[in-house]
Amino acid sequence: MSARVERVVTSGQFTLDGQSFDVDNNIWLVGDDDEVVVVDAAHDHRPIAEAVAGRRVVAIVCTHGHNDHVNAAVDLAAAVDAPIWIHGDDDELWRHVHGDRAPDRLLADGDVVPVAGTDLHVLHTPGHTWGGICLHAPALGRVFSGDTLFNGGPGATGRSYSDRDTLVASIRAKLLPLPADTVVHTGHGDDTTIGAEAPGIS
Repeated sequence: MSARVERVVTSGQFTLDGQSFDVDNNIWLVGDDDEVVVVDAAHDHRPIAEAVAGRRVVAIVCTHGHNDHVNAAVDLAAAVDAPIWIHGDDDELWRHVHGDRAPDRLLADGDVVPVAGTDLHVLHTPGHTWGGICLHAPALGRVFSGDTLFNGGPGATGRSYSDRDTLVASIRAKLLPLPADTVVHTGHGDDTTIGAEAPGIS
């Protein structure tokens, strides 16, 4: 059985720089009937654990360290007995949320996360945060973009640990070279494709 993609949506607050915003987050599960990778762990671990449904969790991969992408990670890791992986450049953001629990692995550009017979390639895409990553699954024609790229353009910048020029450069270098029909599974909102977003990246 080939790997498939499942989505769970949770709701809560994104908090940074003294401001809070209500948000809905996409959590993505990539795998088969035996094992999965969880992409981000937002707000409430229980519906994510329910979707895992007893399968082995290879890893909980956090696309970046903002609280709304990691705040359920520790509880989820305990519930499903899984390691937590995040890019090392977001260690400070991670510690804002989980000061007493270190990640189990620090990811780097070019790392490969195997699951259910397919590979997820780590693309370091700083700009929304310094340690932001996307996960590209070439065999599935998908990329999991976190908050790097949305349906409608680049992720938000202007807050701490972010820079728009860096983000746009990351998208140009790492995402726009992907096939135009690559489906972009975002951290918030609807899917898009690389081809649909490419003309608006400037």
